[in-house]
Amino acid sequence: MSQDEMAVILQDASDLVVPYALDVLTAIAILVGGWILAGWLKRSTRRALARIPGLDDTLEPFIASIVRYLVLILVLIAVLAQFGVQTTSVIAILGAAGLAIGLALQGTLSNLASGLMILFLRPFKMGDFVDCGSVSGTIDEIGLFTTQMTTYDGIFLMVPNSQLWNSSVTNYSRHPTRMIDHTVGIAYSDDIDKAMAAIESVVEADKRCLDHPEPAYFVGNLGASSVDLTYRVWATVADFWPLKRALTKAVKEKLDAEGISIPFPQTDVHLYRADTAE
Repeated sequence: MSQDEMAVILQDASDLVVPYALDVLTAIAILVGGWILAGWLKRSTRRALARIPGLDDTLEPFIASIVRYLVLILVLIAVLAQFGVQTTSVIAILGAAGLAIGLALQGTLSNLASGLMILFLRPFKMGDFVDCGSVSGTIDEIGLFTTQMTTYDGIFLMVPNSQLWNSSVTNYSRHPTRMIDHTVGIAYSDDIDKAMAAIESVVEADKRCLDHPEPAYFVGNLGASSVDLTYRVWATVADFWPLKRALTKAVKEKLDAEGISIPFPQTDVHLYRADTAE
């Protein structure tokens, strides 16, 4: 091969590679810049929404995620346009492939639909403590596809939205107040009225017990080994667990001070002597 022919081949290769190399570098720059821009817009959107009074905290991460995905879609279209791909053709192809993608990603689309229903019907919001079948914890963030939770012992959970939507939701934080329902057993030989008065004095002494609804005291059951006294008091959600623990301890100490016993299950055994024939 002569020197002139080699020069022609190198020139043709240079004419072919250089434009595509520039296109590839430009596409990479668009991708990197678009990714950074999408993240920045997501954070900026959350900060802007946080300053809107009355806006539910649950909507902030959801709207911010939508903004991020929209930017990434525009970045993808820009990258394809950089290589000369007609965006209208891309949209048509995506539309035609939508059915196939939907069938392949049934679980993902189910999570997306469940996330939209959760945000629309709002069975819980950020900060609520919920029990949803096999998972329970405090809601940290509701996303498009998953919900982030923290269990009572500080474990991080990322739960698919479809799992939450298809389960019965028990929301312990939805209402501002909760009822403490506690039963204490006393011996059959003890004075019921005296025990009731002792329990009532403990409840009245703790200011965390709400006056409305009024506390209730009654004999709940005549058990096998005890007379079961039940008291029901209302407290705010924030005071529920501290008050429940405090009342349990204080009622036990008060009954001990009044000489009222809390019996444990016991069984009476009667022995009979049978006469045997000679």
